[in-house]
Amino acid sequence: MSRPGPEPLVVPLVDAQQVQFWMEKAVEGMAGGPEVQRDICLHLGRLRDFLQWLLTHIHNMSSTTEAMLKLPFLGQLLGRLCWMPHVTADAVCRRLLLQSMWSLYSDEPGSPVERKANQWIRSVLCQLATEDEDTVTQILVKHANVPPRRYHLRVLTELVSHLSEEVGRSCSSLSGPSHRCSCDTLLAVSETCIPLVTCPEAAPLIGAMLQRAATCVRATLSQDFLDAVSSAYLRNGLSLENEAVMSLWCHSLPSLEEAVMGLLDCILSNACPTLHIIEQQLEPSMLPKACAQHCSLFLIVNDIFRFLLQQEGGHPSIPSLVRSFTCCFLREVAQLQPQVRTPMKMFFPNVPRQLLQPMVVLPTEMPPEAWKDHLTWIAQSLQRLTEEEEQSAEDTATRGQRVVLEAWLLLVQCAHWVEVAVQLLVSPGPQDRELLLWLLTFYHHPTNRGHHRTLQLARVREAWGHTTSLLLDPSPLDASQPLQSLVELLSLQAQPRPLAPELVLGLLVNVAVVSEEPIGRVSEVVQTVVRRCDLVTEALYVLSSVELGEEGGGHWSGHAHRGQLRIRALRDTLTHTAPETC
Repeated sequence: MSRPGPEPLVVPLVDAQQVQFWMEKAVEGMAGGPEVQRDICLHLGRLRDFLQWLLTHIHNMSSTTEAMLKLPFLGQLLGRLCWMPHVTADAVCRRLLLQSMWSLYSDEPGSPVERKANQWIRSVLCQLATEDEDTVTQILVKHANVPPRRYHLRVLTELVSHLSEEVGRSCSSLSGPSHRCSCDTLLAVSETCIPLVTCPEAAPLIGAMLQRAATCVRATLSQDFLDAVSSAYLRNGLSLENEAVMSLWCHSLPSLEEAVMGLLDCILSNACPTLHIIEQQLEPSMLPKACAQHCSLFLIVNDIFRFLLQQEGGHPSIPSLVRSFTCCFLREVAQLQPQVRTPMKMFFPNVPRQLLQPMVVLPTEMPPEAWKDHLTWIAQSLQRLTEEEEQSAEDTATRGQRVVLEAWLLLVQCAHWVEVAVQLLVSPGPQDRELLLWLLTFYHHPTNRGHHRTLQLARVREAWGHTTSLLLDPSPLDASQPLQSLVELLSLQAQPRPLAPELVLGLLVNVAVVSEEPIGRVSEVVQTVVRRCDLVTEALYVLSSVELGEEGGGHWSGHAHRGQLRIRALRDTLTHTAPETC
């Protein structure tokens, strides 16, 4: 309770006769008996006035030590009154008792007296709020015919109500410079609420504490309290409003990490997590919305995604999760009012500035005729970055690799432009196919370990040639050779570094959708390739991505309906080939 400030106002000390009177009443009340209880009830009005006067006295003390020195009877009197059921059953008396005790609580106890007072206050409040069997309850049940559960629920409700009022007071509500900032009590309140985190009645108070704006350096929460709340929330033992959950993530890094990993487990537990399924699981998670409102949360989540994407042999669903998450995040950012919206460069501090805005813009936000030039600029910029990395001196190589890594991560997050690249590649008309193939290769193989980028690009060109030969040539002389070559390229045994199956499957499925060949022959080719390579699940996922692109206005050749029919036919064919888990 100790705090700096001017000398408190001088007020007359309490009349000794009043103190003696109420001490005697308290002793009599603890002894019990119907006559004594009725006598106390008759004096409740005077007790309320006395407690209000006493509370005013406590507020004008500079510390708990001063209060105990000037009012040596205070602890004993409050302690006895707290255990008198006919006193605590009165709403006004109960509120004044709770306020008096919290006014005596020291957020930074500076003496043995204050430390002992803190311990006693916590003990009394926790017992009043959580115990089911005690002497007071027995007396209340015997003389007032009040069930124990109802009594304790009433005490708990009153405690939560008072503490919520205390937490809700802003710094500007102080009535004088000698009064302490209400944020002083936040740490103490959070410590007291640890045993109550699973009580439904305490949820509003917990939410209020979590949402308390961090406008004061004194507004801190107990780490034990945050751990208890996080654990209860993850076990579904605590129900919180959405805003309170976001505030919990802001205060507790472990809680945020648990939420991200829980989302990841949900995605990976699904045998065929299409983009549509991933977005369905993202919506109730509140993570994209929280990251849009709190840049610090986005940076942490982004670090987790960066780590997962860099792992060798990572799960193929992780890029899809990152892409879907970013798409939901960008939608949430767009819905914020401009005055509260964080600049995009704060979310992506390590991405080259010239790349950021062109990448995060959605294809639907510009006319399809502009896609080609826009994507050409993106691909050329990424190509320059990688060339500068390869040509950089040894002392700057690390920095160059970091810049390229951040640019690649942004490309994964904004993979809608990768889908546009495939669409442009298979569309009629003049295209810079070499640049588009390079972009696809960089997306799936961003590193140049062992100088394999040239080799990978050559394989992608080969895969493109075999795919077009199989699906665009109306009368191939011998389809078996390109078919076998395509299967070999998709083989995981290819050395020194195998091509990403999603890259070749993306070419295969997209060409199949736009091909003028009969759907029966096209479906047979696709089915044969994916069955021989055991990539049916992966092919279904690629097909779902193409279908979402069609629904969003992809393949701007003017044959959207025809494309959807071919997608449906391909899906039916692959579904009959897929394992039962899909």
